[in-house]
Amino acid sequence: MGTQSRLLEGCLTRRGLVAAVASASAAGLLAACSRGTASNGSGDDSGSASGDQSENDQSQQAQSDGGQSTDPVQDAMDQLSLEQKVAQLFVVAPEDIVDNVSVVVSAGDATKAALQDYPVGGFCYFGQNLTSEDQTAQMLSNVQQYSLDACGLVPFKAVDEEGGTVSRIGGNSGFSIANVGDMRTVGDSGDADQAKQVAQTIAGYLMDLGFNLDFAPVADIANNPSSTTMARRSFGTTADVVTPMVSAQVEGFTQSGIGCCAKHFPGIGGATGDSEKEAIYSQKTLEQMGSEELLPFQAAIQKGVPMVMVGHLSCPNVTGTDEPASLSKTMVTDVLRGQLGFTGICITDSLSMGAVSSLYDPSEIGVVALEAGQDMILLPSDFKACYQGVLDAVSSGRLTQDRIDQSVRRIVTAKLQLQNS
Repeated sequence: MGTQSRLLEGCLTRRGLVAAVASASAAGLLAACSRGTASNGSGDDSGSASGDQSENDQSQQAQSDGGQSTDPVQDAMDQLSLEQKVAQLFVVAPEDIVDNVSVVVSAGDATKAALQDYPVGGFCYFGQNLTSEDQTAQMLSNVQQYSLDACGLVPFKAVDEEGGTVSRIGGNSGFSIANVGDMRTVGDSGDADQAKQVAQTIAGYLMDLGFNLDFAPVADIANNPSSTTMARRSFGTTADVVTPMVSAQVEGFTQSGIGCCAKHFPGIGGATGDSEKEAIYSQKTLEQMGSEELLPFQAAIQKGVPMVMVGHLSCPNVTGTDEPASLSKTMVTDVLRGQLGFTGICITDSLSMGAVSSLYDPSEIGVVALEAGQDMILLPSDFKACYQGVLDAVSSGRLTQDRIDQSVRRIVTAKLQLQNS
């Protein structure tokens, strides 16, 4: 990685972005990973039946007065059991924790009981879960209160609301909310202010409904003319077009008080195929990525993006293997954390997708993701098996409690920031 790191530094510097920390030692790269940046209701679940040591040191060094901690993040973590901490590492579909329900459209006693057993870090909602504005607002309000009751933390209430072809709310029946359109159209305008306004519009109606996290903006560059997978979802075909748009949208989301997530690192827009169904590859070197694909992510990091989603793109000329980026320590820890300097939450793309679902047993794949440096595990194919696999890995010593605390600290930090924004 040494030569490639220096090449990436040169590429990023030439583009006027923050220089990568390319000369850091392996220990230095790991150290860079160590810091992170309700109303009640009732209802029934319904549907069809069917640590890093340095972080610990930082918390212990927090100033105190009369024996009282001044570190609210550590205070919140101290209230969590190991099982609750591990549950916080997961973002799942609502159906994943509620038994015998194929489609969840409300949150009632079944969700409340499930959150007592599995106080997950968050939920990702899809079109099937969202039928109207009143229904969505009530469901999310209940979920928030049940999570607070279970573990003292709000959940991430997330949705893929990019606009255009990926819009769970805007333009859909049941909602009096217009679709903001494809991001490609926004990119073609060349107007970054328009991109920011679109983000503010999306943030406004999502927050009104009760969401606190949008899995957007798309930071991929659609630079493969033979693939249409990201053609309308991406802002454009070059870094010069995409980078300012991504930067503006991160600013729009964060200034509006909602969480956002730049995706899909290190940039899947140039790959052939669709990771929903199959493995996808980039044959580019780190130098080549550093001069193009990585630039929108670097810009998002500079703007303070709280979360980055790592895609299932295999980069053999960077990692030396076919391991997808989402499960690669080289891509997550060395490149995203160490070289691009990202200190927020790293989350996998959905682990139910065809590109990765068959690579590991459900009880193993979450452990591999955490070993790579991920903080959160998105939509595993078998949540309960994946959750138990992580617990078992801690019990066996494969994962340390400090490693779990490292990620939980980032998650709690982000949640408290959302609560206070």
